[in-house]
Amino acid sequence: MSDMPQFRIGSVQYLNAVPLTRGIESEIFFATPARLAEMLRRDELDAALVSITEVLLNDRYDILDGVAIASLGEVYSVLLAHKKPLAEAREIFCDTASLTSVNLLKVLLAERGLKPEFKPLENYAAAAEKDFVLLIGDRAIEFQRARQTHEIFDLGVAWTEMTNLPFVYAVWALRRGIENRELRRELREAKSFGMETLDYLIETREEFDEDFRRDYFEWNIHYHLAGDEKRAIAKFSDLLRKHGLGPVFEPKFVS
Repeated sequence: MSDMPQFRIGSVQYLNAVPLTRGIESEIFFATPARLAEMLRRDELDAALVSITEVLLNDRYDILDGVAIASLGEVYSVLLAHKKPLAEAREIFCDTASLTSVNLLKVLLAERGLKPEFKPLENYAAAAEKDFVLLIGDRAIEFQRARQTHEIFDLGVAWTEMTNLPFVYAVWALRRGIENRELRRELREAKSFGMETLDYLIETREEFDEDFRRDYFEWNIHYHLAGDEKRAIAKFSDLLRKHGLGPVFEPKFVS
């Protein structure tokens, strides 16, 4: 891949983002979704792989068309772990790295008539003690594989059961006002390279075990952003507005 010293690119360090930064890892600033969103807002990045919520709630980014982190059904890495029935939820402790997942959970629960209080999780070690805790990314995977006593409310499953649509968790957000044709090309090529070498990534990455990585990449996560994914974004936007989680702006997709 060619060098891009003129562009500042951010991404998350979760396993699910690895195929989208294939070949340009040395160019990437890695941070949590919340931190990346802050940097984008301050124009400290030209592009970042961020939560779809960040794009929908801030009318200052374009979305790179064709590329996303999404799921249809079980996502495994975005979950509410709960010791009590959902109907008894009064407060939910949330992974502070999360943006979209908090809003997705608010929508899913509000559609059930539930509006608990959302609080930041003080640290990951405290997660096992909580009656209701929202976790994302590799921490969610680790928690679920550790066989806690919690039941698991998989947000991907809940969304697809409710809408018959996939859910889009993250997209490439592009800062407006700069010439970024070359940047868009590089990001599309990185995704293509990641998809072409997915077997290699599955076999050589060190997170978890190879059987899990294969199931996760081949069944839980997908990386295309097409008609169904755009319908899902529109549906999510409608529900954010319905439950007073806006203002919500129309996404602008660029090739």
